[in-house]
Amino acid sequence: MKKLIIFIGMVAMTACSKDITNLNDDPKNPTDVPSYTLFSNAEKNLADIMTTPSVNRNIFRLVSQQWAQTTYTDESRYDLGTRNIPQTFWNTLYRDVLGDLQEAKRLILIDGSYDDPKEQRNELAIADILQVYTFSVLVGTFGDVPYSQALDYTVGAPEYDKQDAVVADLFLRLDSSIAALDGASGSYDDVDLIYGGDVNAWKKFANSLKLRLGIMIVDADAQKAKTVIEAAAAGAFSSNADNAVFDFLPTPPNTNPVWVELIQSNRNDFVAANTIIDIMNARNDPRREFYFSAVGADYVGGIYGSGNSYDSYSHASDKIVDPAFEGLLLDFAEVEFIRAEAVERGFNVGGTAAAHYNSAITASVTYWGGTDAAAATYLLQPNVAYATAAGDYKVKIAVQKWLAYYNRGFEAWTEWRRLDAPVFNVPSGLTAADIPLRYTYPVTEQNINTLNYDKASVSVGSDKVGVKLFWDKF
Repeated sequence: MKKLIIFIGMVAMTACSKDITNLNDDPKNPTDVPSYTLFSNAEKNLADIMTTPSVNRNIFRLVSQQWAQTTYTDESRYDLGTRNIPQTFWNTLYRDVLGDLQEAKRLILIDGSYDDPKEQRNELAIADILQVYTFSVLVGTFGDVPYSQALDYTVGAPEYDKQDAVVADLFLRLDSSIAALDGASGSYDDVDLIYGGDVNAWKKFANSLKLRLGIMIVDADAQKAKTVIEAAAAGAFSSNADNAVFDFLPTPPNTNPVWVELIQSNRNDFVAANTIIDIMNARNDPRREFYFSAVGADYVGGIYGSGNSYDSYSHASDKIVDPAFEGLLLDFAEVEFIRAEAVERGFNVGGTAAAHYNSAITASVTYWGGTDAAAATYLLQPNVAYATAAGDYKVKIAVQKWLAYYNRGFEAWTEWRRLDAPVFNVPSGLTAADIPLRYTYPVTEQNINTLNYDKASVSVGSDKVGVKLFWDKF
């Protein structure tokens, strides 16, 4: 890669210089970091935090009832505070993703070495698109969050922006970035660990992200949702080849975080949850062999919210715990489910709801390793076929979208909150009202940014897990 070669060459020239004034510089802790290093680091940290099953960092597979626990059950019983999970999630996204991207943008802006100004604009736009993605996760987790002042390091106590205002601005930023992207010019090349600097791929990603945000707000602002979805639908993903994947490596330290937490750590903390296993078994779902291990000839889910014997239940499959298994940030199946729902809501995105639904399921099955024939057989079942599956269009889409979101707990949790399906199990001793609809704010915000925390708590309707976010209307 051109930029990387230049950087290595500069290091080599420095090492050969007779100027001894640089001997006081620590080469292992440089004060000047290249923009592309920060960009790559942000991508890696984003993929890690969204993929890891660490109970200290990301419990969304548990909250979305994909997995159950064995010995320790605090997280599947919605204890967010003991491990201070919201704070770790918050800090990682703000400090290690948004902060690195912001500094990368600053360095790109002052870098005078670009021969092509369009390449510079492309890199700025791509970094901004990833910031939009990250802020969308934060606002979808907490509600009101620091936004307009969040990345201004001169502000010690940033104000919280209202969640609907944040999302409205994210749409504007996506529009601006999509318009700025020029596929005829380059960008980050191979330091882009998601798309290898492919500008047109990033444009599809941005449109697909716009679809995700548009469908998220559809019950809160149907007209705005219609406008953004109709504008983005044609430019979004058109096959699994467009999926936004992060390729982990087969050897540490850049391995699949699921392998790190389940295999490298030699822990047996998780089994498949009965919630997802029962739904898949009832439909003879062909993805079971790719999602889970079998117990004998069967797939068996542990009781959600209770302690379970590891050896008695299905576990994450060998595919998922492979050290090089990829992290998935956004995919074609998701986009097709959004198009299906958009058709049902009367939006002009082309095609029929059934066709997009079928395409979404087929994309999911084949992504995981199944065949088109297996997907077709699955779709012929009365409890899967769009015309005969139980429930209205929301329930039909919600159940299959939730199944397709396996190993992507945050997205599965979001769609369950928005569409209220499938029916989740309630852990013994709890009620349905205990299932989180948002994360509580980090303890550090309560203690250090108290005034703004208090205002945000009032704005969202109190800092409790049972409070619905602005887009969760039903």
